[in-house]
Amino acid sequence: MAVVARAGAFPADGPVPEPSPDAITVLIVDDERSNVESLEKIFQREGIRTLSASDAKRALELARTHRVHVLLTDLMMPGTTGLELLRATKQVAPDVEVVLMTAYGSVEAAVSAMRDGAYDFVEKPLKRMSIVKSVRKAAERQRLVAENQSLKDEIKRLAHREIVGSSAALRRVVDVATQAAPSQATVLVLGESGTGKELLARYIHERSARARGPFVAVNCAAIPETILESELFGHEKGAFTGATGKKDGRFARSDGGTLFLDEIGELSSGVQVKLLRVLQEGEYEPLGGRPTKSDVRIVAATNRDLVAEVAAGRFREDLFYRLNVIAITAPPLRARREDIPLLVDHFLGQYCAKNGRARLHPTRGALDRLMDYAWPGNVRELQNVVERAVVLSRNDALSDGDLPDHITNAAPSAATPLAFEIGTTLEEIEHRVIRETLRHTKGDKSLAAQLLGISTRTIYRKLDGVAD
Repeated sequence: MAVVARAGAFPADGPVPEPSPDAITVLIVDDERSNVESLEKIFQREGIRTLSASDAKRALELARTHRVHVLLTDLMMPGTTGLELLRATKQVAPDVEVVLMTAYGSVEAAVSAMRDGAYDFVEKPLKRMSIVKSVRKAAERQRLVAENQSLKDEIKRLAHREIVGSSAALRRVVDVATQAAPSQATVLVLGESGTGKELLARYIHERSARARGPFVAVNCAAIPETILESELFGHEKGAFTGATGKKDGRFARSDGGTLFLDEIGELSSGVQVKLLRVLQEGEYEPLGGRPTKSDVRIVAATNRDLVAEVAAGRFREDLFYRLNVIAITAPPLRARREDIPLLVDHFLGQYCAKNGRARLHPTRGALDRLMDYAWPGNVRELQNVVERAVVLSRNDALSDGDLPDHITNAAPSAATPLAFEIGTTLEEIEHRVIRETLRHTKGDKSLAAQLLGISTRTIYRKLDGVAD
């Protein structure tokens, strides 16, 4: 199985270029050492890094422990064949592209190997330009596939925004959402603007049996009333002036998944009637069309007091009860101040990466300002403040000077009364009381201990030294 090179197949002697840091790495696998050495010379002259192995076992070890772009292997070898090595490599390093070297008469086997994931094959006797071209093309494909996967991962990461926080107020909400998620029940998410109602809706969708289906979000307040009905339910060609073709609505697009109706308190009475029919009968009617079955779970949200809206006659009572099967209230940020440092850290990581900056960390002064602010815009406002600070900061840390004037000049917000549900453990009550007291004493444990009538040592013991 010797590699027979044509005359002139190898370049003349001369200095061998050093591979660049981003050079291709090719793993050569052949039981004939002379063949490996000949191929190493070819690739070294091309500035391509090489690794080599005489059998499949060693090749797999190298594929596991090194960054390999292309595996170049002989098809017919004693013991494990090149085809078996191809399959094993795809298990341990699926992004590695494989090029097979095959002798005359084995082309049919090489074509079969391509069905198993090989990128290409080259026939012996090998030609320098042919083998280099094949390896470079395989490496380029490997790079494109890796970039594509990286983009998919980034899109998935951005779409899957995590709920950040460990406060008791947030944990209670997440616990209810977790229990509600596997059911088919309609969920109504209540809360002020900026508290993360859509984030909770996505959390419910991603943990439901509909997670593989679409998640479609509609801001009912952002779509003009005159076209909202068409946007939700769709229309047929000629249903109204300007309807030049059929259009699917959001219900059709979210079939098999979840439809999130944000700002549902803004719906007109006519659209409320149609939505009620969907919830009652499980079907909707496109404008100018026939009734269509709906396989959609609805999660709705509003910052309005729907009970007051019902009493005022602006929202249908029967629709309210259909929506209010499971109600979840997203807590305002002022009710979960202990989550602010976690949120700040999360947003700093997110926006430093987005803007190509070294990771910033907040100073004690900046955190104090952020903890004291009332946050009328809730988490959304905090997110915007951190993004602004990352863009404008000229320091290695996020200081209070990087914050907007309305935050640095704001008077400390009044203490939020602590409330505990029946069943809250004494340990959790103690922790929250101590942490809230430390927040108001700016971390001064001696002063906090005096206010609470306990020793400083007790504070350290209760919080295990983590409340700072």
